[in-house]
Amino acid sequence: MTDQKTGLHLVPHAVNVSRTGKDTILTSRVDLGDVVDRTADWLHHWAEKTPDNVFLSERCDSGWRNVTFRQALDAVRAIATSLAARDMGADTPIVILSGNSINHALLSYGAQYAGVPTVPLAEQYSLIAEAHGRLTYVLDKVRPTMAYTDDAGLYASALALPQFADVEIVATHTGGAPVAVTRFDSLLKGDARQDADALLAATGPDTVAKILFTSGSSSDPKGVLTTQGMMCANQSQMAAVLPVLQDRAPRICDWLPWNHVFGGSHNTNMMLAHGGTLVIDDGKPTAKLFGRTVRNILEQPGTLSFNVPVGFSMLVREMETNLALREAYFGDLDMIFYAGASLPQDVWTRLEEMAIEVRGRLPLMISSWGMTETAPATIMVHEPIGRSGVIGVPLPGTVVKLSPDDDMRCELRVKGPNVMKGYFEDPVKTAEAFDDDGFLITGDAVRFVDGADPDRGLAFDGRVSEDFKLSTGTWVQAGKLRLDALDALRGLVQDVMICGHDRDAIGLFIFPRPEQVHGDNTSAGAVIDPVLQSQIETRLRDLAKCATGSAKRISRAIILAEPPSLKNSEVTDKGSLNPRKIMTRRAGLLERLYDNDDPALIRV
Repeated sequence: MTDQKTGLHLVPHAVNVSRTGKDTILTSRVDLGDVVDRTADWLHHWAEKTPDNVFLSERCDSGWRNVTFRQALDAVRAIATSLAARDMGADTPIVILSGNSINHALLSYGAQYAGVPTVPLAEQYSLIAEAHGRLTYVLDKVRPTMAYTDDAGLYASALALPQFADVEIVATHTGGAPVAVTRFDSLLKGDARQDADALLAATGPDTVAKILFTSGSSSDPKGVLTTQGMMCANQSQMAAVLPVLQDRAPRICDWLPWNHVFGGSHNTNMMLAHGGTLVIDDGKPTAKLFGRTVRNILEQPGTLSFNVPVGFSMLVREMETNLALREAYFGDLDMIFYAGASLPQDVWTRLEEMAIEVRGRLPLMISSWGMTETAPATIMVHEPIGRSGVIGVPLPGTVVKLSPDDDMRCELRVKGPNVMKGYFEDPVKTAEAFDDDGFLITGDAVRFVDGADPDRGLAFDGRVSEDFKLSTGTWVQAGKLRLDALDALRGLVQDVMICGHDRDAIGLFIFPRPEQVHGDNTSAGAVIDPVLQSQIETRLRDLAKCATGSAKRISRAIILAEPPSLKNSEVTDKGSLNPRKIMTRRAGLLERLYDNDDPALIRV
C-alpha cells in the first residue's frame, strides 16, 4: 500500500498467533524472499548492474574519497587472493583495531570473499591503556594471524603488546609503528597465483564472516559466530517489509561503529544489498565530534537515517537554529530508524514537525529489536505508529516465543535464519544460550502494545536477566525500574543502577554528571551535596507516588563520586553499565546504601 502521510510504499504489520502450553508463538504473515548465499553475491550484482555508482565514501584531505561498486569488487578480490597467498582461512582470523573507514570495509569484505573471519573491536580497547585488558582477553581468545589498523603510530601502545609478537600487522599509515608493518596498499596488489573465483566458491551460508564480541555487561565478552547466511538472511527479512529499500538506491551518512552489529552488519550490508551508498561519518554524538557530523550531513545527506536516541536529540537541538542542516537532513529523507534505547517522545514529535516543514510529508519513523546473536534485526516496526517505545512485530522467517512473566510481561525467545548457532570456542555458554526447543534465550522482556490486537506490535519492557528478588521474595523488574528512574532524574544524573538483591528494599546507585562532583563534596567514594541530594530526593518521592508496591518503589539512593570505570570493566564498550562488576568493586558503598545513619544516604 502507499501511505498517505509518508508517500511511501509500505507493508502493514501482519502477525500469526498460536499457543504452546502457556507460551505464545508469533510469526509474520509476510513471505521471506530469496536469500543470497554470501555478501559477495550482492557485490558482484551491483558491480555488473551499476558499476560506476558510489558504494563507499569518506572524507579525505582533498574532499571525499569515493569507491564505486566496480572498484570495490576489484579491491575485494585482490585482498582475497593476498590473504589466500598467506594460507589464511577459517582458522586464521583478522583482528581489526581501528574504526570505520573505506579500507576497513574493503578488508572485511575481502576476508569474507576468501572465507577468513574478521574480529572488529572497539577502538578504545587499543587507544586507552586502561582498556588493554579487554584487548588482550580477545587476542588470547581468538589468536589472530593478522591485525589491521588505519594508523600504526596512533595504535603503537597496543601493537607493542606481547600478544602481537607473531601477528602480521597491516596499516594504512605506517609511521610511528613500534613493530614491522605491512602497508595496506600491498594487499590491493593481489596474488595472480590465487584463483579468486575458486576462493569465493568455497564459501557459503555456513561460512563464518565475523566473530563479533558482545559488550560483556553481565560476564566476559562472548564471541558470536556470525555467518554469511545470518547476515544475508537478515537483509532479505528487512527487504520483505521495507519496500523503501528497493524502490530506489538508499544512501546513509552514518557514524555507528562497526565493532557493533548495528553499524557493522545491519547498516553496511543494507547499503551493499541494495546498491546504496554508505557515507562514513567521522563524527559522533559527542560535544567534541558532533560538529563533524553536522558538516558531513550538510555535504552528503542520506535518504535513510540511523542513530541512537542521544544522536537524534543532538540533531534536533542543532536543527532548531541551523536551518541549512534542517533542509539538508530532511530534504531527501524517507526513513528514520532509532535503536539502543527508547527515543524521547518530544524528540520524535519535533522530528516529525521539522519534516513537515521541509518536505511536507513525514518520513517512516521506526525501530527494531535485535542482538549481536541475531545479526541483528528480528522484530521490527514497518508501518507508521506515531509514538516511541514500540519495537514492532516478527520479521519474516523468525519465530518469536513469549513466555509469561506476569499478567502482561513476557520473556522473549527467538528462532530464525538470522540467529547464531553458537559462541566461539565456548560450548558451555552456547548450550546455556538456547532452551530445549532451540529458541535463543534473550533475557529481554516485552509486552503487547494492545493484547487484543497483536498487529499493533510489541514494546520493550526491560531485562529479565537484571531482575532480582528482595528478601521478602518479591521480584523486582530492575531494567524497567531503571528506565523509570532515569526519566524521573533527567538532567540531574548521568546514569543509575538498581540495587536490592536479597535486601528488604530497593536502592539506587547514582552516577552524577561530572560537573556535579567536586573534591570538597565527596566522602569515601560518595557525594554529599545537600542541594543535589534534596533535588534527587524530591524527584524520587514523586516517582514513589506512582509505585504500586515494594517491588516498584525506590526507597533510598546514594550518589557515587567516581564515574563507572572502563579499566575495571564497570562500563562496557557500548557505554552501558556492568552491574555485576559495579556491585563487586563497590561493595562498601552498597553497604552504605543500606546504612540509615550514613550522611550520604538519600531516604525516600
